Formats: sequence, structure tokens, C-alpha cells
Amino acid sequence: MDEREAKLGFTPQKENVYNKLLPYAEDLDSESNELLAEIKAHLGRTVQVRDVKTGAVHWINQLVKYIRLYGFKFSKEDHISFIKLLFELVTAPDLEMSLVQKFASVLISLLKKRALLSREDLVLPWKPLHKLLESVLYSQYEHHGMQLFPPNIENVLKNLVRVARAYFPADSTQEMLDEWRPLMCPFDVTILKAMSYFEMFLPTVLPPEEHAKGFKLWFDEFMNFYESSHNTPSWEGHLVILFARLANHTIGYIDWNPYIPKIFTRFLRSLSLPVGTSIVQVCRTRVGYDIDVVVLWMVSMLGGGTITQEHLDQLFQALESYYHPSNHGKWSLRLLQFLSKLPATLVKRLHRERHKKPTWEPTIPESHKLTDAEVTKFVESMKTVTFLAMFGKAGSNDAGTAMHNLAILRPELIIPTLLEKLYPAMETLTEPHRLTSTLNCIVSVSRSMLRNPKWYPEGPSHVLPILNLSLPGIDSNDFRKSLMTFQLMSTFASLVPLVDCSEAPQYRTDLTDVEKELCSATAQFEDFVLQFLDRIFALIENSAREHTSRMDSLSHERLNAQEAMLEIGLSSTISALLQQCSDALYQSALQKLFRFVATSVFEIRVAGKFVSDLCRAAAKANSKEALKLFVPHFSRNIKHLTENEDVQKEEHLDDELLWNLLLLSEVVRCEGQCLLVYKEELLQVLRSTLHLTCKQGYELAGNLLRYCLKVLTLIYTTDYRSIKEDWNRPLQDYLAVRDWGKPGKLDDLGLQWHIPSAEEKAFATELLETFLVPELERLVKFAQGEAMSREELKKTLGIVNHCLVGAGSLLAPLSGETINMVLSLVPMKRFMYSCGYKDSINIQGKDIRQMITDVIRQVLAYMMSSHEDDTKSLFLIIRIYTSLLFYNGALKEEFDTRWKSFHMVKRAMANKLVGEKQHMRALLVDRIMLQHEWRVVNRTDKTFTDLHKAMFSDLLSLSVSRYSEVRIQAQRVLSQGFLFFTYSYKLLLPDILKNLKEDPDIPHHQFKGALYVILGTQKRCLATKRNWDVISEVWPAIVQAQHSEKPSVQKLIEDLGDKIDKNFETTAISIKIPDKCVEAAGQLLSNGSQPTPKAQAATCDEIDMGLKEEEKRNQHYLEVYHKLCDTLTELVENGNLMWKFSQLAMELMLMLIRHDTPLPSRSVRMYVQNMVDETLMVRKLSTVAVSALLKQQKRSHKMIEMNPYEVSHTAPPTDSNVVLPGVRPDNKWLCYDSADVPDTKEKWESTVFVEKTHWGYYSWPKSMKIYAPSQDQPKLSRNREELSEGEKAIYDCFSDQTFIDKLIGFLSLEEEKGKDKFSTKNYTLLKGLFRNFDVAFLHLLRPHLERLVADTKHDTHESSQRCAAEMVAGLIRGSKHWDFERASSMWQWLLPVVKTAVGNMAVESVSAWGTCFATISESRDPRKLYPIMELVMDSPLSGEGGSFNDASRLYVLQGALAQQEWRVPQLLHRLLDYIQPHLMHPYKNVRDRLGSVLTSIFLFDYPLPHGTAPDSPQRAKFIEEILPKLIMLRDMKEQDQASGKTNHVIDKKKVPDETDAALLVEENGGAGAMETESGAEVTRPENGDSERKTAIKLCKSVMKWLQGNVNRTNYTLPPELFKLLPIIAPLESVMNDDDLKRECSVTMACMAQSYVDSTNVPTALQTIKEVAGLSSWHARASILSYIQVMVFGNLFIFQDPKYKEEIRELVLHLLCDDQLEVREVAAVTLGGFLHCGYLTMNKDLLSHFEKLSSTKLKKRKRSSVEPPSIESLLKRHAGVLGMSACVQAYPYDVPEFMPQVLMDLSDHLDDPQPIQMTVKKTLSDFRRTHYDNWQDHKQKFTDDQLVVLTDLLVSPNYYA
Repeated sequence: MDEREAKLGFTPQKENVYNKLLPYAEDLDSESNELLAEIKAHLGRTVQVRDVKTGAVHWINQLVKYIRLYGFKFSKEDHISFIKLLFELVTAPDLEMSLVQKFASVLISLLKKRALLSREDLVLPWKPLHKLLESVLYSQYEHHGMQLFPPNIENVLKNLVRVARAYFPADSTQEMLDEWRPLMCPFDVTILKAMSYFEMFLPTVLPPEEHAKGFKLWFDEFMNFYESSHNTPSWEGHLVILFARLANHTIGYIDWNPYIPKIFTRFLRSLSLPVGTSIVQVCRTRVGYDIDVVVLWMVSMLGGGTITQEHLDQLFQALESYYHPSNHGKWSLRLLQFLSKLPATLVKRLHRERHKKPTWEPTIPESHKLTDAEVTKFVESMKTVTFLAMFGKAGSNDAGTAMHNLAILRPELIIPTLLEKLYPAMETLTEPHRLTSTLNCIVSVSRSMLRNPKWYPEGPSHVLPILNLSLPGIDSNDFRKSLMTFQLMSTFASLVPLVDCSEAPQYRTDLTDVEKELCSATAQFEDFVLQFLDRIFALIENSAREHTSRMDSLSHERLNAQEAMLEIGLSSTISALLQQCSDALYQSALQKLFRFVATSVFEIRVAGKFVSDLCRAAAKANSKEALKLFVPHFSRNIKHLTENEDVQKEEHLDDELLWNLLLLSEVVRCEGQCLLVYKEELLQVLRSTLHLTCKQGYELAGNLLRYCLKVLTLIYTTDYRSIKEDWNRPLQDYLAVRDWGKPGKLDDLGLQWHIPSAEEKAFATELLETFLVPELERLVKFAQGEAMSREELKKTLGIVNHCLVGAGSLLAPLSGETINMVLSLVPMKRFMYSCGYKDSINIQGKDIRQMITDVIRQVLAYMMSSHEDDTKSLFLIIRIYTSLLFYNGALKEEFDTRWKSFHMVKRAMANKLVGEKQHMRALLVDRIMLQHEWRVVNRTDKTFTDLHKAMFSDLLSLSVSRYSEVRIQAQRVLSQGFLFFTYSYKLLLPDILKNLKEDPDIPHHQFKGALYVILGTQKRCLATKRNWDVISEVWPAIVQAQHSEKPSVQKLIEDLGDKIDKNFETTAISIKIPDKCVEAAGQLLSNGSQPTPKAQAATCDEIDMGLKEEEKRNQHYLEVYHKLCDTLTELVENGNLMWKFSQLAMELMLMLIRHDTPLPSRSVRMYVQNMVDETLMVRKLSTVAVSALLKQQKRSHKMIEMNPYEVSHTAPPTDSNVVLPGVRPDNKWLCYDSADVPDTKEKWESTVFVEKTHWGYYSWPKSMKIYAPSQDQPKLSRNREELSEGEKAIYDCFSDQTFIDKLIGFLSLEEEKGKDKFSTKNYTLLKGLFRNFDVAFLHLLRPHLERLVADTKHDTHESSQRCAAEMVAGLIRGSKHWDFERASSMWQWLLPVVKTAVGNMAVESVSAWGTCFATISESRDPRKLYPIMELVMDSPLSGEGGSFNDASRLYVLQGALAQQEWRVPQLLHRLLDYIQPHLMHPYKNVRDRLGSVLTSIFLFDYPLPHGTAPDSPQRAKFIEEILPKLIMLRDMKEQDQASGKTNHVIDKKKVPDETDAALLVEENGGAGAMETESGAEVTRPENGDSERKTAIKLCKSVMKWLQGNVNRTNYTLPPELFKLLPIIAPLESVMNDDDLKRECSVTMACMAQSYVDSTNVPTALQTIKEVAGLSSWHARASILSYIQVMVFGNLFIFQDPKYKEEIRELVLHLLCDDQLEVREVAAVTLGGFLHCGYLTMNKDLLSHFEKLSSTKLKKRKRSSVEPPSIESLLKRHAGVLGMSACVQAYPYDVPEFMPQVLMDLSDHLDDPQPIQMTVKKTLSDFRRTHYDNWQDHKQKFTDDQLVVLTDLLVSPNYYA
């Protein structure tokens, strides 16, 4: 322990390093110890006495502030104690969720720095977190509105789990697997829950010796799961996050090689890139992978001999053209993200391997650390695409980020290429986009360029050429270019000291050649700076605004957006440049600037603003020299211009005076010490200008006064140079070029601070005495009634505000008698943080802030009584109030803006590889300044006194003023005040609510103002405070505020209602702190760590008292809650409210229905009675409320434990980690069996019902719970006396026939024509009724249900059926716990009713019944529902009611069975057997539905690794059965020719089914015909006709099934499906059956885009070859397009050389096909494969094409009409097409073989068609794609080749 730690008494965990560099650092240790001692004492005690909501929240806020100011400046023991206490608080049962969120976010920040606490130091249990997360993510009350959570709670809790999981015990992995494995049923939504929990909770940061207890328990199992699902199911994203995290934490411990091809393939597929030219692109609806996650996974797999880098090379080659600027689409954004994040993640990994300090976390084995060669390879693989993306349409930011990181890794590979692009772009005027993009990227790599002696020593030599060339970029006509130029200059300037070292070689002998060259170049710095100033002056002259109106004040002189950004760019650039100049250079620049300023006068809005920025920058860089020139000059001019007394009265001053005033006011913003010399001049200027009549004049003078006071009184840093050394030393002592780009060192920053001296304070006091006191005296007289003009008043108030803001940091805070706003058992202290301001200034011993407050309050009181219409003066008073209350030297808003921009610059310039705060010195200085400012922001004393209360009352009176602008300003400040002084709103609440009363004495504006004060700003609102006392006053007041008819007020009330609705969170009525929290608090107080807590732990008596207080509090809240409910109910019931307000009251009360406290019975009755109100909105509200109330009244049902192995008479497995998913002997009893249904009481009672569908499929839970038998459940058929008061209120209404009739009448009304959907709200209500009251109301509802089902009237059918569907669903779901007698009697009368309903379905009601049946079946044991299962299975395709009813019955059946998933294999077999004969149904709608049903049937034929064979129907068998029926479609042309019959046109009248016109096939001519004959209509002989049509209908049903596979199944393309490809491919060309053509195209596209498992590749290729050998040329052409898409979508799976060879041979074979169209598609396919790098371009391939293309064509004699031989023409064309494909494969590049290929192609221009056409097209495409970069491309051709090419590409002149 060193000396300082001995003084502190402990070793700090990780303190804020910036504090030690503050000028008052020596005071901070004692201050922090004092604060920590207070926080420990009071936080511990407040939890011990159970005051969590006020006391604990307050002290935890103080802890947060402490951490932000001091970092983790506490001992390890304290750190652990804080964590344990907060952990116990977060996981305390039933704690208010807003408190959980608050405590959790602090706990996250304590756990975030994982390196500080090892797993030995801290162990956290995972189960409490799981329980908490479960209660939030899967709350059963939230959708009823009975729990309203804070908006961000989910993310906060998930983040908490993420930071806590490193500390879960070693055995937790096994516990988690046991807990969540049973949820992993792949067909059920619960798998999503399981995977999301695994992803969140499973610990992966484990030492290698614990791996066996960690990932090794689950890795293979999960990896198999991942590999077995091919269709990106919704849970896959979670698994990918888990794998990526695992890979990152276990680099070197897992062999990823076997999985890499699949991982890359899936990522490529997730980008959804368009492939090929196919018109049908199947959109996969599943979401893509998260780019951050993929990038982490890929980078973690690099190194250690893996094949990741090869796959990255292939990936970027495949993606290259998608990055090209001319290709832009919805994929671009994700590709750019990938590009920018990949190198950043690699830099992070390298930092961890090479530079990070070792911690307890496992290290990466040496064997798997990245070598330099691997890093180089990585950079090279990304280089090409990065330079392509640089010019993309989405801008160059992502490419810039990528280059920044790539240049950190390997500058010599990136920067030279970038410079090659930069120099030409700077020299051309015609492509500004190229210039801005390259400038942006150069800025990104600037640090790597300047300081990389190892990899890129020549980098610095480019700085001066770049700076000089960038000067023309400052262009007033091109705003974007100017901004980028400014950014470039300011970046380089802040890294490079502008010192002329050109003479160094004369004095030094230790220079290298590069240094000598660099030194001589620095002589150009002076020229550059002076030329830069010339450019800026020109820019300013062009920016001056002409003819501006002088009427507005300065505050109205807003620059437009472009001018404002230019101003920021200009000022930061000039500041950086002047700051970095040597003295000599600075003098030259200063003289030039002074000459310009002294000889020009501009308007002060734009040009004046720009010039003032230049002057300020000059003064800041060297205050002494700049002030010497500027202050005397400006003062002289102002004195001269104000000598004439008339000037004081002029309303419009000439530009010269304003110009001098503006520049002087900006020049004084420099170092305060330097102003003392010019004290007299400044006083004289202020005296002569502060009281000018001209508004702009006195405002500028006020600014001058404010800035003078600020620079005299504030503490700030004065030196932002890039190095601390004095660079004006002789060259032999110091050489500046060696410090180019040098990072700052925190320990050696050489900071210079300005701290107000006694002289400065005296000058500030003199300014205040001279200018503030007289104004205050004038104001006192005005308040006493003395006349003063409005302009004068404004001027005076303005001066007061300027003085207050200027000297705010040295004015004492307001004082008075403290008011305690909230009762707490511990002191609610706040701290004053020291900021170096030792003593405040005063005037003659009087407190200045107090003086101003007293005077301004008098003025306000006087104005409110007699000058309320002087709104501008009132604005100023409100501004003064803001400064008095909140300003002490810094404003939080300004701080936040600076904090944001600091982090932006830091992010852009950081070198994440080295880390260790290796930032530019200016950035570090800025960060330390921000640290000081943050202390200043927080130094404010937040003690609320009687004076504060009086000022708040003043603000409230302004908030309800007559003038809306005044109200708005005052309300904003008041709202800020409420936030600043916690609980202060309580003191004003009675006054605010008083204004809402209906009283003739309260004017409308007060009423409206009060409503706005309640509404608040942003999310803050007085009506959503989590305080029962406040809500119980505010809500009734709002509901009764109905006495204004004005639309604006009505809108305001609506907004208030909306705000409450959106932001109200469930507020706890009862908070009970468990003893565990009290123990943890005691631990914090007694852990023995220094500093010792300021107070003792609570005594037993205090703890008992705390318990009593807690009970008292909870009782009080309960009473207030009941009172509020009664008040609102009373207001609704007494009928005095207008409809809108009555509705509002009901809405508010809806939010009071809770899960933990029953609603008073009076309120329940009110809601139930309103269910039959005439108003739709009231009925809707009441329905929702009663549903929630029924949930609230639900009685809990007893659960008992059950052993599935005993039920199934099987033995449990010996190892819980060996799982066999699927139907097994131990879960087969769960499956439905028609022969064994519980249709008698004995069977019913002996059956073990398991309601949830997922249990048992994957594995059984450790403890399986089911509902106890019905005799052990709550009593059914209770009489009225047995009901609670709330239940009686519901029972009485629903027992009334009239009420029921009315209710069902309303429920069966149509709300909106054509938009009547199954209502979950109505269904939930009915379900709740039948659940809570079983058959009590059934006899009243039954006749209604029977009537609704039978209703077939055109106008009421839709709503009647919808209502009936809701009733049926509610009844069956509600009967879950009925006994056998009740259930069977229900089924007896219900089944005929449902049968009628299914028979009466219409287009409008089919979806309602589908939802109804799916709802009934969801999470219910199918054996309990056997009557409904048998009903839907009963001949759905009976034909009754036509094809529509057939399709509808199938739809309903599908809904019911789909919800049962794997538990009804018997029914699925029955269904398949039933529908198989109907698959060739004559009607399309039935066939489409049958296709969908097939998808549902085969969904469970899913080969899970280690799974059992499915019991449900299997695809392979089905395909074997249907193939013989389809085989006749395979190659119809052959049959055609074999039949030998002549074709004739069909007689349309004989077609039995007009929906399927006869199949017509396009005929080909004889072998070798180049063009097809015109497709005459053809048809088949009569006997085969109907057979073929039947086969086609069957084929259409099967294709619908295949299409359904794409989005619905996990295994989209099993090997057996390939057997259908040879049948479907030829049908794509069918004429006259558009439907068939479309279905074929879509099906082919679906199959092509499916994932092909590596085991199925041989099958796929075999089938493709088979199709390529078919006689239908259409089939051959379509299979080529199919291959393109299939290979690209499975790129890394098809990488095996033997697969490549097969595909290459196939394409080359089809390139010589007889049919022209096939050859052309083959050429396109070949080009695509070469382009994406799948096939490689080599000499063999080229020579093969050359050989083919040189096939001799027999020359025709002129007289001969004989065409050239077909075979030789084919070969020659194939060769030309091959060469054409080679050219087309490189659309943006010219590889070395291409010029010769183009020359060879040109030789074929005179060949016969189609060769000639191919050559022309190829040349034309080459010209189009290479036009943009032709200047670069043409370098690759010889002069002779260029001559030939130019002749070919330039069209001949028409007149030639």
C-alpha cells in the first residue's frame, strides 16, 4: 500500500484518473472519504429501517453521483457489499418495478467492470434473477393491464443478467439445462423462451478447468440443434448470440472448423441478397442475423490454424459486386455495417491479446493468438471491398470507420492506395462526390498515417501536399466540400505542430533521410497558413448577407443550418491551426488577420459572426499578443464612434460601430489575466455602449460585459496544443517533426489552468459595482412606481442577467430556512462538491445573488399587477430566475452537448489497439475540462428553502399568466425546477389544483396554465407520479376539470389522458422489505473497510420502529387507494360528468385494477353495469375492465407433482444430459388415441391430463407438476353467499336475463363493415365467466349461442358468427377445470351447435372460426378435447356447401390440429389417408388449402439429432406414393412424338372443368433447329387427356406444399424432395396455363433458395444432371438458373473440389447445347460463378473457349443456299459465349487476360448470327460497365489494342 492509499485507508478499486489533474486535486481525497462514509452510513441505515422508496432511492442516487465523479473509489470489500445489497433489493419479492429498474441500473454499473472482481470474490445466485425476469417478460397480468411496467425494464433486467452471469456458481450450467431443456420443443413457441434464457444466462467466462461444468455440457447438443434447422427459425438468433459469446470467451478451446462452412453459408443467406436475373425472388420473412454478433463470432474463430480466413476471402469475393457504388438496395445497409464492424472487432481482439493488462479472466493460448501474417491476410481480404464501398450511395462513413481500423492494423496496405485515389480527386473539379468521400477516409486514417514508424514511416511526408492541395476545397458554393476540407485541416492541424524546421539539417546530425525531407517541407507551413486565411477571407466576403433588416435583436439572428455548420467547421479549424502555430508563424497570421479586420466592415449576422470566430480563435491561441493588437484598436474606434451624444439615441447604428463592438466582445473571450491590462479601455467602452438605444448595440455591449466577467471568474484550461513542450526552443534542442501525431500522456500532460486571481476578482467586483448596482437601484424605483419605458426596462433587466450569468460561478447560492419536503427516517443530505472556487465575491458585504433575487421579485410583483402585457420583460425575468436557481458556473444542457461531441471525436480518433488512453493531447485536456465542468454542474446546493418556495410560487403565477408565450417559458422553468429539487412539486400542488376548480373567480388562462403545469414536459407529468397521495388529489381534479368548452382545452385534456395512459406505472401499495436486505445493509455498515460509516448501524428498536412504519405506510396507501377508487366511481355514477370526462374517469380507473389488491365492489358493479351502456367506447372499456376483474378474482388451482416414468411404466434415464427428443415410450401416453378416449367418468378420472403441449417432447422437467383431480380443486357451482363482494357484483348482473340479452346484442353488433375480427377481449371475458362461475350463466347464454350460430342473414351473418365463435372459444377454454359430468353435458348440446356453425361458415366468418378452433386447441390436452377433435376430423371434404366450405372445413381442422403439434400423430395419419385421394381436387381454393394442410402434416417429420423416428406421417413414403402418378408429366414431348398422332385444337365445350384449361406445350423443331417453331396450340389424345389433367392438378397441390415449406418448416429441402424437380422443371414452359407456369416458377425459386444440407449435396447434383439431360429445353434452361441461385445460397457448402468440377462440367456441357436459349443461360451462369469466385478463371478454361471459338465454319459459295454446318456453328458459338462470360464476370475490373479476350472476340464480329449478336452485346456491356473508371482501365491495354477497341466501341458517324 503506497503513501496515498495509507492516507485513504484503502486501495481504491478503480478511481477516476482525471480527478488527479484538476487544479484542486489535493482537496479531493478528504472530500471523497467524507462522502463515502456518509453514503455507506445512510444507505445501510435506510434499508435497515425499511425506508426504501424515499431514503434508499435518495442515497443510491448519491452513490451514482459519487461513482460518476470519483469512479470506483472504494475498497473491494465495499464494492462487494454495495453489490450484495443492491442484488438483494433488486430481487426482493413484489418490489415496485420502477424501483427495481432504478436499483438494477446501478447494480449494472457496479458489475460492469468485470476485471475488478473475480469469481472467487463474488458469487451471485441465478435463480432470483430468473424469477424476476420471468415475472416481467411473461407476466400473466400485463396484457390485462393489471401490471404496468416502466418502458425500459426488460432491457435493464436483461443487461443485469448479462453482467451478473460471470459470477454464477460453477454448477449453475447444469441447473439451467435441467430447468429449460424441457421447453425445447422445436414446434412450440416455448423453444424461443428456452433459447432466449440460455442466451442470457449460460455462463461462458469460465477458467479452462471448469469447462467440463460449463459449455461442454451443452455445446454439441446445441450445435446439432442449430445445424438441424435450416430455415432461420425465430429462436436461431439467440443461439447465434450464445455461440458468438462462447467463441469470444473460449478462443483456442473449441475446434470450429467442422462448422465454419455452415456458419458462413447461413450468414450469407441471412443477407437476403438478390441472385441471378430470375423474376421470381422468394422473400424469406425471417429476420437476418445481428451483424455485431456475426462479426464477433467470425473474429473469435480466426487464427490457430482455422479455415475462417479462407472463408472470409471467399465471402468478400462473393460480396464484392454488392459493395460496388452502382449496386444499391435494401441489403446495402447491413453489408456496410458488416464492413465497418468487422475490422473494429478484430482490433478489439488484438488489443486483448497484445496490450490488455492481465486480469482473472482466462487468457488466449499462445497457439491461437493472431500472428502478424494472419493480420496482414485479414486486411488484404477486406481491402478491395472497402475501397469499393468508399464511393457508395450511402456515403463513405462506414468505409471510413473500416479504414480507420484497417489502417491501425496495416497502414502500409491501406494508406498508399487511399492516397492514390485522393490526389487525382483533389485535382479534378468535376467529381465532388469522389473528393468528399476520399477526404472523409483520409481523416479517418490520419493518426495511423502520422505515427507508424514500424509499418509506414513515409506517412508524414504526405501531410503538406495534402494540406496544400485541399485549399481549393474551401468553396462558398459547395457547402459539403468546404465542411469536409475543414474537417481534414483541423484534424491534421491538431496532430501536427506547425513549426518551421527547415533549417534543422544545418544544426543537427542525428536526422534520418525521411526526417531531413520532412524538415525541408515544413518551410511551406507559413505559406499554407496565409493562403488558408486568404481562402477564409474570400469565403467570408461571399457569405455576407445583403439587405438584412435591423429591427430584430441579436437573438433573432439565427444562422440557417448550413451557415451554422460552416461556422462550427470554420471556428474549430482556425482554432486548431492558430493553437498549433509556432510564435513566428502565429505573428504572421495574426498580422494578416488584423489587417483584414482593420480594413473591412461587414454586417454582423453572418460575415461578422465568421470574422468574430477568427478573432476569438486568435485571442484564445495567444491572448497576450492578440489583445495587444485588437483591444486598443476596437476600443479607439468605439470611443471615436460614440463621442457624439446623438449616437446614444439612435435606434439604428451604422455597421462600423456594431462591427467593432461584436469583434471586441468576442476577442475578450480569452485568458482573464490578460484583460487586466486593458481594464480602463473596457470600462470606458462599457460605459459608452451599455445604454445605447439601438437594440443590437446594447445587446452586444451586454455580451461584452458577460464575457469579461466569465473569463475573469471561471476556472478553465488554457492550453490545447498537441504536445506540452515549448516548440519555440532552438532547433538543436528540440525537433518538432518528431512529435507529429504524438499521443498525450495522462501522467505528463503539463496542464495549464486559469484560476481567478485576487486582481481578477477585484476587477469582476468593480464591473458589478459599476454596472449592476445602478441597474438594481433603477429597478427598485421602478417597482415603487417610478416610470420607465419598456425598452429601458428590457435593457436594465438584460444587464442584470448578463452580470448574473457572467459572475455566476463566484456568487454564493441562495440561502434561507430549509423546508423538508418528504419524511424519512434518515437524513436526506445532498453534497456540495469542491470545484476550486474558494470564496465568493460580494458588494459591500452583501450577497449579490440574494440582492438580485429581492429586487427582481419586487419588480415581478409590480409588473404582474400593472404591466402584465410587457411580455418581453417578463421573458427576461424568467431567464433571470433560471440563472438564479440553476446557474453556478455551468449548465447541464451545455455540458451534455459537449460530452456528446467529445465522445464522437474520441470514437472517431481512438486507437483501440493500444488502448491505455492513448488519445490526442487536446482530447485529454478536453476530457479533464469536462470532469471539472461536471463537478461544477453538481456543486449546486439542492437544499430547498422558503426563498425557493417563494420563487417557485412566482413561477407558478407566471405559468398561469394571461399570455401564452409567458406561460410556456415559465412552465418550462418550473418543470425544470421540479426535477432539480426533488419532491418540490408537492408544495405547489394545492395551488396548482386550486386553479382547476369551477369558480367564476378563476379566469380561463389560469385554468389552462394549471393543466399545462400538470402535463409537464417530455415524459414527466404530475399526474403520473408514483405517489398515492399525489394521484388521489390530481386524478379527481382532472376528471372534474370540465368547465371549458374550448377545443384547445379539450385537446389538452386528451393529451393528459394519453400521457397518463402511456407513462403511468403500477405503483406499489404494499412494499415489504425482506430480512435478507436488512442483513445485507448491516453487512455494508460492518464490513470493517475504511472510511468508517458516519453513523452506527440501526439498533433493534430502530429496526422494529422501521417495521411498524412500513406497516403503517402500507395501510395508509391501501386506504388512499380505496378512497381514490370510490371517488372516481362516485364521479362516474352521479351523472354530473360530461361523456368525455366520464370516459376519462373510467380509463383512469382501469389503470387502478391491480394483480395484488382487489378493486372495491362498488367500482366492480359500476364497470359491469356499463357493459351494456349505449356508448361503444364505454362498453369497450368496461369489457376490458371486467375481463381483468375476472382474472383478479380467479381462484388458484392446486398443482401436484407427477412422475411421467411411473405413468408410462418406463425407467428414467441414467444421465440427464443425454436427451432423446421425439416420441418415446415414456411420453407416448401423452399422444391422442381415438380408441382410448376418456369418455366415461372412470376413464376421465384415471387419465393424467397434461395441458401444455411442449412437456415431454424434448425431455421431462426435474419436477413435473400437473393439476390435481377435480375433487381437490376449488368448489364448482357456488351459491351467492359463498362469493366475495366483488364476485357478487358480477354474479348479480349476469344472472339477469335482460342484462344478458342486452350484452349479447351489443357483442354481436358489427363495429366496422368488413373489419369485424375475432375479438380476444370478448373471448377473454367469456372465458373468465365460465372459469370463475362454471355453469351459473350457461342456461341464459345457451339460447343466444344457438340463435347466433343459425344466423345466415346477409347483413348480420358476419357479426353473429364472429360473436358465436368468441362464445364457443370462451366456453370451451373456460371449462378447463370442470368435472366429467359438467364437461360431458356441455359437449352433448355444444357439438351439434358447433356442427351447425361449421356448416354455415361464409367468406367473412371463416377466419373467426379458424381462430376459435386454434384458440380452443392451444395448450390443451387433446384427450380432454376428444369430442371436438373427432368433430373436425369427420369428413371435411364432404362437398356440402361447395368448394368454399370444403376449404373452410380444412382450414378449421388445420387450426385445431396445428396447435396440438406432436401429440396427435394418429389424427395426422388419418387425415393424410383421407386427403390423399382428394389432392387432384377440381377447385383451386381447395387444392391450395390441401397444399397448406400437407405442410402442417409433415411439419413433424423433422430429423432432430439423436432424436427418435417420428410417429407422424413421413414425407419420403408420401412421395413414393405420388411419384408414379406424376411421372407422366416428366417429359411430355417424348410421349408426343411416340404417339404419332397429329395435333388438333381442342373443343372448349368438352372440357369438364374450365378452371384448368387443357395443357398446352410449346413444340421444338427437329434436332439442331436454331429457332423454335411458333407454338401452335396443341393438346393430347382423348384417352390420356383426363389422366394428364388429373396429374397436373395433383402436381399443383404438391407445389403448394413445397412452397409452404419455405417459411413454415425447419427442414426445408430433405433429399426426397429432389425427386420432384425433374417433374416440375419442364412445366415452367407450359403455354396457356398461366397458373401452372406461375406455380412452377415460384416452386423452383423456393427450392433453389432453400438451404441444402451438406449430406444432401450429391443428391442435389445428381438430380440436376438428370434434369439437364431432359429433352425439354425449357427444363435445361430453368435448371441453369436454379443452379446459380442454389450455389450462391449455399456457397460454402458447395466448396468441395469434386462438386465444383461436376458443376463446371455441367455448365460447359450446356454451353454447347442445341438450343440457343440454353446456351445463353449457360453463359450467364458461368459468368456468375466466375464473378463470385466460385469457379476460378484459368488458362485451361480460356484455351478451351479459344479452341471452340476457332472451330472452322465451311465458307458458303455465293450461289449456295446451304447454311453452315449446325454442329460447327454450335461449337463456335459456345466458344464465343464462353469468352463473353469471362468478360461479363468482371464488370468493374480489367484482369490481365481480358484485353486479349476482347481482341479475340472482335475477330468474330462478321460471323453468322447468333455469334455476331453475342459479340456485339458483350462489347456494348463492357463499354457500359467500364465507362466510369475508363481512365484507369485503359492503362491495361496496349496502344494497338486501344485503337482496335476504340473503333469497335465508338459508333460510326452517320454522315461518314
